Amino acid sequence: PDEAPLWVWARVQTRGRGRQGRVWESGRGNLYASHLLPLTFNPAQTPQISFVAALAVHDAILQLVRRDEIAAMLKLKWPNDVLLGGAKIAGILLESASGGAAKSAVAIGCGINLAHHPELEGRETASLSAHGCQAEPAEALGLLADAMQSRLAQWSCGDGFAEIRDAWLKRASGLGRRVEVRMPNTNSAGIFTHIDEDGALILKRDDGRQQRITAGDVFASGDSG
Repeated sequence: PDEAPLWVWARVQTRGRGRQGRVWESGRGNLYASHLLPLTFNPAQTPQISFVAALAVHDAILQLVRRDEIAAMLKLKWPNDVLLGGAKIAGILLESASGGAAKSAVAIGCGINLAHHPELEGRETASLSAHGCQAEPAEALGLLADAMQSRLAQWSCGDGFAEIRDAWLKRASGLGRRVEVRMPNTNSAGIFTHIDEDGALILKRDDGRQQRITAGDVFASGDSG
């Protein structure tokens, strides 16, 4: 295709990466796909797309597991991970794109552990196959594409973010509980109370003050990684 929106699907990645430049194992059998979204909205609203994409990935995985007891274990971790039983089963990475078919676009990279999951020191990971659920990447991509289209329509270039935020909070991991947020130069701990109208995490610290956090890694208080 000559224009966005479009999907790019890789069966294997040799240079897979996650947030903050982390290397991500990308062997055959999992889903590695990016959706190129034209920048037809205010660029300041781009961080909201993390929540849109997380809901779409969650929706797709729900259709793949087909088991209530597994579905109940699916949660969303701020701002852009999907957890199964507290372990990361999917991740999302947003990047700006330009040139050729990607004139003023956002690339929404999605990785879902279908057949296997990497062993990462200090971080729990999961896959569908480890929970007895078998899925092919092509099937997962079809479900994800449909779910992404639906959630983007719901978002409506930012006009529907309040609805997206409410849907995300209903699936949130750690909401109302004590968490630790690890940022590049500091850590903060407190109660994860909500996310605001821009998608920032609001933390109620021990001194009673509220802290607004726009980037960081969230862990249940006391977790090692």
